[in-house]
Amino acid sequence: MANCKGCGITLQYDDPSAPGYTPKKDSEYCQRCFRLMHYDDLTVSMRKGIDPDTVLDRIASMNALVLWVVDLFDFEASLIPSLNRRINTDDIIMVAAKRDILPDTLNHEKVARFVFARLKEEGIHIKGLILTSRLHGQGVQEIKDAVNMYAHGRDVVVMGRANAGKSTLLNNMLGKTLLTSSRYPGTTLDFNRLEIDGQTYIDTPGIEITGSILMDVREEDLKTILPARTIKPQIYQVNRDQSFIIGGLARFDVLGCDHATAVFYLSDGLGIHRCKADHAQELFEKHYGELFVPVPLQKKFRTVSSGKHMAKMDVVIGGLGWMCVSGQMDGVRVMAPDDVNVTFRKAML
Repeated sequence: MANCKGCGITLQYDDPSAPGYTPKKDSEYCQRCFRLMHYDDLTVSMRKGIDPDTVLDRIASMNALVLWVVDLFDFEASLIPSLNRRINTDDIIMVAAKRDILPDTLNHEKVARFVFARLKEEGIHIKGLILTSRLHGQGVQEIKDAVNMYAHGRDVVVMGRANAGKSTLLNNMLGKTLLTSSRYPGTTLDFNRLEIDGQTYIDTPGIEITGSILMDVREEDLKTILPARTIKPQIYQVNRDQSFIIGGLARFDVLGCDHATAVFYLSDGLGIHRCKADHAQELFEKHYGELFVPVPLQKKFRTVSSGKHMAKMDVVIGGLGWMCVSGQMDGVRVMAPDDVNVTFRKAML
């Protein structure tokens, strides 16, 4: 049996509802990849169902150089705890993708300092860091140079969380669209070998995202939630307790406030509604699913609070974006879906 060039799955001709189906015996792509590539039509959802332990164990069994692709916009969800131990190597080049999504005011040096500081906090070791952009092939030559330096004749495994940008990166390195790439987590379904300039690269299924809002919304809403172009900071001056309702997905409260600033780094498709903190929950309930959209699959929310322990603090909602707060305030409170991670970190910007 042949394998789909787009996602790596074994092609099959019997079950239209199962991955790998194609009605044409001579097709190079499964029907799912064909419709994703040509019509952005997701016929079979695979954002869940690929066992992350199986993927990591298979990578660990290989004698390969690892290109670990992370999403700079959704960096916290891209992290894989204890990665070196999980794949049994420090021979890792981190490829920080989607540089073009971050604000233009954030220079490469500042991004690199932020990434290395977070990796140190997580106890993760890498050989090097390369920033890439979906535009103009930024970083492609640097990756090829790093592979020439570190591969030593071995294969190169390209791994990372689902939706990090692995297949898009490899298409940029190929200089053509061969692999299927989309906004939908779970696009690559199996290990997929390809040659680039005489070097073997292996595209791998995305490690299932945990604690992310991307796993907790309708897939048709991802177009609204995921930024398609450089994000523009939305800046608010706050002089009293205020709440900010983000679509129907989350609420962000600034408490004990006096002359503070809240800056939102989100997709421009998401609406932000500002209101008094003491009226926020009533307003949220009244307009949930109508004015406040999109909404999670299940209306189950939890609240997380933190004092303000840094001059500038980011509050990250997994998969959604982040808010940076500074100035005089007691703390913040976040309402987010039950399974979505909320992280408080030193400001990226």
